[in-house]
Amino acid sequence: MAITQTVSQTVSQTERTVSKPGRVLSVDVLRGITIALMILVNDPGDWDHIFGQLDHAAWNGWTLTDMVFPAFLFLMGASIIFSLQARIARGNCKGTLAGHIFARAGKILALYWVLAFFPRMHWTIRWFGVLPRIALCYLLASLVLLATRRVRVLIAIVAFLLVGYWVLLRWVPVPGLGTPMRDIPFMDQNANLASWIDRGVSSWSLRWLHTGTLYRKTRDPEGLLSTLPAVATTLLGALAGMWMINGQRVVNGMRRMRIGLAAMGVAGVAAGVLWSRWFPINKNLWTSSFVLLMAGWTALALAGCSWLIDDRPQPWPRWLRISSWPWLVFGSNAIAAFTVSVILVKVLLFFKIADSDGDKNNLWGVIYESVFARNGSTNWTSLAFAVSFVVICFLPNWWLWRKKIFLKL
Repeated sequence: MAITQTVSQTVSQTERTVSKPGRVLSVDVLRGITIALMILVNDPGDWDHIFGQLDHAAWNGWTLTDMVFPAFLFLMGASIIFSLQARIARGNCKGTLAGHIFARAGKILALYWVLAFFPRMHWTIRWFGVLPRIALCYLLASLVLLATRRVRVLIAIVAFLLVGYWVLLRWVPVPGLGTPMRDIPFMDQNANLASWIDRGVSSWSLRWLHTGTLYRKTRDPEGLLSTLPAVATTLLGALAGMWMINGQRVVNGMRRMRIGLAAMGVAGVAAGVLWSRWFPINKNLWTSSFVLLMAGWTALALAGCSWLIDDRPQPWPRWLRISSWPWLVFGSNAIAAFTVSVILVKVLLFFKIADSDGDKNNLWGVIYESVFARNGSTNWTSLAFAVSFVVICFLPNWWLWRKKIFLKL
């Protein structure tokens, strides 16, 4: 009974909040699902025992896990539009908005540095990563949207980024290695322009700054050059956000908006699959076909969430209140949820306990083996640990929600 009352209070608070400028309930819900999945796939109990869909594709191809990050960037693009609209309505000038954009990108990078140093406080870290990519995509996409929100111009910019990235990887020679499909295989894991640039940045950084490692030693899935198509993902989300805003302004516009989002989704999926014949779907390189495919799936998911949630008569049915409130709680404090998950992981890996033989094991392994894998590690025990970890990360967000504290960088 207490849980049902809390759920009702959560939804009621959300229904009041969503009426404010710049808030769209379906975006919050889908963002919450995305964050929960991100924590789930990042934190299995045993990396040697995971289901295939809960791990990234080794190279070409895609899995459910590969959908998480692009979905977050797509939704961030939509949120940028909602935020700009709200701030412009309050009378903010372009200079004020630009200052806010640079400040927020800087705060995201600062958070990355704090988390990177915690708890060992050493300098050997990656320049690239999830938060730096979020910061760069937010910065570049926001500046573009501050300069223009004309649909045709934005579509042209997206096309330029996607086609230009294809041209760079397909036809530009890689120094010291040769031309793709003539001297080296096209999209080889290490012999490609994006990986070559990442190695160059890392080498320069290690030489002069004594830091700057790569995730895969010879390449990085959040590298520098592949930020360009990731910005395109964010701008596609912004276009979806603009479409959603326009749908709210006309009679019966919500229905047409959802149909339009679904149509965009189908077109994106089809275009991504078609382009993959010449430019394979690849999350590691964030290929242009990957951008279109993931944007298509996210648009379809957003259309479905909007149909379930947005503009629904109140009070909501009980099944909808119960099924949506965890994602609303996660989605309302997405960065906080991600930060909590990273801190918990680092704490569990940092502290160690000595066993009867004197060997020291980190808390992560001790908890997993003593609670979840007492009879041996399997895919299911590893998943059970990950689900439990998501629940633990949810609790601080729930507390923030009940206190009406929404952390924004």
